[in-house]
Amino acid sequence: MEKQEKIPLNVLLAVLATGLMSFCGVIVETSMNISFPTLMKEFNVTTSTVQWMTTIYLLVVAIIVPISSFLKHNFKTKTLFILANLFFILGVVIDAIAPIFPMLLLGRVVQGIGTGIALPLMFNIILENVPESKIGLMMGLGTLITAVAPAIGPTFGGLVVSAWGWRYIFVILLPILIISFFLGIKNIQQKSQIQKSEFDVLSFIALILTFGGLIFSFSNISQMSPLVIIAFVIGVIGLVGFIIRSQHLNNPLIDLKVLQNKKFSGHLLSFFLFQISSLGFAFILPNYIQLVNHNNATIAGLAVLPAGVVGAILAPLGGKILDEMGARLPILSGVTLAEISLIIFASLSLKLSNTMIVWFYIIYMLGMGMSFGNIMTDGLKFLSDQEQADGNALFNTLQQFAGATGTSIVSAIIALSQNNHNLSTATATAIGSQHAFILLVVLGLLNLVVLTFVVSKKSQFK
Repeated sequence: MEKQEKIPLNVLLAVLATGLMSFCGVIVETSMNISFPTLMKEFNVTTSTVQWMTTIYLLVVAIIVPISSFLKHNFKTKTLFILANLFFILGVVIDAIAPIFPMLLLGRVVQGIGTGIALPLMFNIILENVPESKIGLMMGLGTLITAVAPAIGPTFGGLVVSAWGWRYIFVILLPILIISFFLGIKNIQQKSQIQKSEFDVLSFIALILTFGGLIFSFSNISQMSPLVIIAFVIGVIGLVGFIIRSQHLNNPLIDLKVLQNKKFSGHLLSFFLFQISSLGFAFILPNYIQLVNHNNATIAGLAVLPAGVVGAILAPLGGKILDEMGARLPILSGVTLAEISLIIFASLSLKLSNTMIVWFYIIYMLGMGMSFGNIMTDGLKFLSDQEQADGNALFNTLQQFAGATGTSIVSAIIALSQNNHNLSTATATAIGSQHAFILLVVLGLLNLVVLTFVVSKKSQFK
């Protein structure tokens, strides 16, 4: 019995292969933010233009991830992995040699396609191949990649840009992606049967309108121009259209009927709220350290690194606790720790030293490591085997959308405060950061209330 519960080596290596690719996808997203001032000078572009390096990438990932359920049912896992990896490698090479800014954006689009395929693939491999008693541990390892990389990204970006220049952010990723490629080709095996279905183009167009409109409008929320409002309306129309269209199809791109499961939907909402807070944090702290405490980007990156390491260690540990003791303990204790950290930041954000930021952020990432991956694991437990690919697609889709939403909302709140020209930039940023933290405290409380009602009391994964 003990032998049966071990995770086969080829499964571990398959998860590692997809995990490395997903890690590269998230790390490149957050590390590029550090290089924006350099890119603005080199390519002679404005702040709003250089932001497209992140926005267009998030947009492509958010459009590709929702069709992951369709891709899983219609194509072999290894085929999808090879496609994702080759897209990513091509995108990295384009960006490493790009002589003009539009070519940089093209590289980001190609990388986004690769990441969009890779992220759900990792979790599908875990759900299909890992023994039930180890699901929590492996899902913890999987989610730490997407949840903790934002904390490591700024450090990586700051050090690389300072030492060698921004192009090396892409150059360094190449050998990692090549290792991932060969690991995946050798170890990924097909577990589920292929079930061919027709790809609904109208649903896909509706998805493009949804995320194109919503991500663009949220990314530019501080401007509130007519274009931003029009983009938001288009996004809402696309979403309504996608929902209506899906209800009339036998094989929709995502089976939205899973949302009728209240336990699953509660976990999905919690996952979304948590990710908004985490990406909001990842924006607030480096800016605070630079604009309020007057340190450089490298110091800002290094200050958030210890918390990232703590989160990385705690994610699989939290999953192991779920496997052995059930979901309630790690999830509720983790969310409570994260909320305590948010309250401390909201209370002290007018006078935070770098040392205080390091320690209080460690408390947050401790809580996140314990609970974030387990929220997804416990939520998927309420779905059947056939529904899990759709549930996985929804979790990963909302995670991407929350990334754009969290960053945009807190940056808009801080920008609003910075527009008060009677205050110094440092004071205005501190006040704006406090307002942003107060909002995150409210979202954290809502998250805690939702989870109290929906988290499983039983210890067994489905």
